[in-house]
Amino acid sequence: FVDVALHLHFFQTCSTIYRWIRVSYICLFIYCFADTSVTHGDILPNFKRNADPCTARGCKWPKSGNHVYVPITISSVYSREEKNIIIRALLTFHESTCIRFMWRRPVISLCMSQVFLLPGPSEGKQRISLSRRGCLYEDTVQHEVLHALGFHHEQVRSDRDKYVYVLTQNIRSGFESNFEKEQTNNLRTPYDFDSIMQYSNKAFSKNGRPTMVARDNPSRLFGRAKTMSQNDIARVNALYCCE
Repeated sequence: FVDVALHLHFFQTCSTIYRWIRVSYICLFIYCFADTSVTHGDILPNFKRNADPCTARGCKWPKSGNHVYVPITISSVYSREEKNIIIRALLTFHESTCIRFMWRRPVISLCMSQVFLLPGPSEGKQRISLSRRGCLYEDTVQHEVLHALGFHHEQVRSDRDKYVYVLTQNIRSGFESNFEKEQTNNLRTPYDFDSIMQYSNKAFSKNGRPTMVARDNPSRLFGRAKTMSQNDIARVNALYCCE
C-alpha cells in the first residue's frame, strides 16, 4: 500500500483508538476526481450549511479526550509514491496540532475540498480531491486539509480589506467570486501573508498584473508558502482547543 515504515508509523499513531472510541460514520475521503463546481477556486460547495464561522453546534470534527480523530480513506487510484506524499503531509498535523488522522479501514485536473463536516449520515464522507497532476505536494495537501478542518482562504477573511487591496480590474471574468469576503472567525490571529491559505498576488489574473496588493507594502510578494505557517498551526489549535 505504502512504504512499510511510513505506513506503520501512521497506522500505529492512531490505531489504538479503535479500542475505546466509536468511529464516526463520516470520514475524510481523499480521491482524484475532476469537478468544476467549486467556489473560491478550490472549495467544493456545501449548500446545507454555512461552514465558517463555526457557530452551529457540531460543525467541527469531534474531539475525544485531548485529540481530534479524523478517519480517512485514500483512493486506490494513487500509486504508492503518491500515497506517501499524502500521508507525509497528514503527519505534519500530528506533529504540531491535536488532529490525528486514522484509517477508516486498514487499507485525492483539481485541488479542492469541502469546509467542515457534512451535516448528516446520508452523506457518509467528506471529499478532498487532489489531482495527480499538480496537486500532490505537501503544501497543497495541507491547504486542502485545512479547508476540511474548517478554514477559508486568507484573502477572504472578514477583515481582509484592512490588509489587502483587491484589484478587480485585473481579475478574469467569472472569477470575481473568489475574492468575496466571508464572515470568518479569525480566532484572534493576525492577517498572515505567509499562510498556506493565502493566494498569490496574481491569482486569477487576466493580464499578468496583480489581483491583490498588500496595503502596507505594495511590493510585497505573497502566496508562496510551502508549508503551514505558525499562524495556520495556531488557528487549528485554537479552533479545536488543543492543549
